[in-house]
Amino acid sequence: MATRLYVDADLQVGQTLALPDDAFRHWVQVLRARLGDGVVLFNGRGGEYRASLKELNRRDARVAVEGFVDINRESALQLMLAQAVSKGDRMDYTLQKAVELGVSAIQPLISERSVVKLDAERWDKKIEHWQGVVIAACEQSGRTRLPRLLPVLKLGAWLDQPLDIGMKLTLAPTAKAAFRDIPRQTSACLLVGPEGGLSDSEISASESCGFNSVRLGPRVLRTETAGVAALSAMQALWGDLG
Repeated sequence: MATRLYVDADLQVGQTLALPDDAFRHWVQVLRARLGDGVVLFNGRGGEYRASLKELNRRDARVAVEGFVDINRESALQLMLAQAVSKGDRMDYTLQKAVELGVSAIQPLISERSVVKLDAERWDKKIEHWQGVVIAACEQSGRTRLPRLLPVLKLGAWLDQPLDIGMKLTLAPTAKAAFRDIPRQTSACLLVGPEGGLSDSEISASESCGFNSVRLGPRVLRTETAGVAALSAMQALWGDLG
C-alpha cells in the first residue's frame, strides 16, 4: 500500500498544497520521499486523493493533488469503545488496535481503579497525543474517516449521559452471557475497565444504566488485550471480519 497521509484541509483535484509539519516529517524526513514520488492523502471526510511531491525544500514540501478515489473502508457496524484509561503505552496500543478494528468513537474514562492521575492541562496533552495515535492508525489501516476521540470523563458522569447507540455491553469476566449469545447488532458500545478491572459497584451501575455484562471466555485478559479481543469478536460476529 502506498504511503498515506492525513491532511486536515479541504482537498480538491488540481490544487497544490503545503504538507502539514507532521506529514512532512513522516514522509520526507523519515521515509525519505523524493520529487515525483506518489502519496495518498485523506482528510477524514471520506475517500482519498492521489498526489505527488512537486516541491521539496529543507523545511517544507508541496504536493499536487492529481485524482480522487471514492473508496470506503469503514465498517457498517457502528462501534464505540468506552475504555478506562490504562497506563503508558497500554492505552496507545488499545487505541491503535481499536482504530484498526473499525471503531467509530472512543470514550476514555476514569474509573475507581484507574492508576493514571493527571491535572486538566496534562489531560489535554494526553488527548492530543492520543489523537496522533488515532491518525497514525488511520493512515496505516487505510481508513478514510477518523473515529471521534471524546474528552476524558469520570465513569459515573459518563453513565449519567444519554447514549444513543444500540447494544450497550460491559466486559466482565464473571458475566454469564458470551458474545455468541447476543443477537446480531448494527451498533454497540463496549465498556472496558482499567488494569484492575471495573469494581462490582461500577458493573452494577452500568447494568442499571442499561448495559449488559458479557464475558470473553474462561481466562482473565489484560486491559490492553481485553478490549481488542472483544472488538475482534464483535466484528467477526456482526461486522466485516472473517
